[in-house]
Amino acid sequence: MTQHMDYMQKEKKATLILDDGTVFRGISFGADKNIAGEVVFNTAMTGYPESLTDPSYAGQLMVLTYPLAGNYGVPPRIFNEEGIATFMESEKIHAEAIIVSDYSHEYSHWNAVESLGDWLKDEGVPGIYGIDTRALTKKLREHGVMMGRIIIGDDDKENVSGFGQYGNVNYVDNVSCKEVITYAGGKKRVVLVDCGVKHNIIRSLLKRNVTVIRVPWDYDFNQLEYDGLFLSNGPGDPDTCDAAVQNIRKALQGDKPICGICMGNQLLAKAGGASIYKLKYGHRSHNQPVRMVGTEKCFVTSQNHGYAVDNDTLGTEWEPLFINMNDGTNEGIRHKTKPFFSAQFHPEACSGPTDTEFIFDDFVALL
Repeated sequence: MTQHMDYMQKEKKATLILDDGTVFRGISFGADKNIAGEVVFNTAMTGYPESLTDPSYAGQLMVLTYPLAGNYGVPPRIFNEEGIATFMESEKIHAEAIIVSDYSHEYSHWNAVESLGDWLKDEGVPGIYGIDTRALTKKLREHGVMMGRIIIGDDDKENVSGFGQYGNVNYVDNVSCKEVITYAGGKKRVVLVDCGVKHNIIRSLLKRNVTVIRVPWDYDFNQLEYDGLFLSNGPGDPDTCDAAVQNIRKALQGDKPICGICMGNQLLAKAGGASIYKLKYGHRSHNQPVRMVGTEKCFVTSQNHGYAVDNDTLGTEWEPLFINMNDGTNEGIRHKTKPFFSAQFHPEACSGPTDTEFIFDDFVALL
């Protein structure tokens, strides 16, 4: 009890203010930094190190619906000789902040080297606990995602008119690599368009003995010699990524296999002529059920996206490949005659489930 009182005395107040004026008061356990962003919720029960380092969370304040965070600490931030993280999904935390109900100051795990709070402080990312995340999530479900602002300390009377922007910011440009990076593997060469790629996508491809050529999101890869094209996940609005869409459109003229994940699904659909719309509150969880169209096969998937492909705008050469069983939204597309297909969910998961990892096998088999 004394130890807990020490924590309480050391910690600062933290306030979350939504753009409609709703105020949630809690306690800071991360960096002393005021921040604004889009408030979204994630219903996964585990995997905060992977979620925080997923570049798709750039510009977002991540609310965890599972009530406890921090109990298993944080794994070491180690990278192999090619710069691929061993236990994380990128080089750093990309979420703007994390909002939880209860934070465990004590952690226990065979692979943990520090607490979640210390990691957040080290990377300059705010964290709040003591928030009624159930009430906050219900509000986001009813209203849809909202802009929010976190203020650390007592000064919650600060001018809160500035909630930043989300929709028209090109977050993909912020998180994409800046130069071509080659990861040596087998004879087959896969161009990976980096829109904010999770490292487990790179790991999943390398495990299948292909050479991966990772290129910036707006790089014209059509000038390269390659056997297949892979379009990664990424943050923000796909409508800000027209340069990538134009390059993919050129590739659609050929017959080399193309596979997309998450943002990659949306960019492939846009290149094929379809349109994208913003979901009310997005899909961010480990347990989204999807059905493969034309079959009774259903898979449990990991997801992190706020936009979706409009099935009704797919051209005659394209068809839905997967459908979300909860709300009927698009979860992937395929070309009717050419080896082009994509998934809106994450077959590389990380963290879990791995039901749909076969998508990598299917892609590599086409090369």
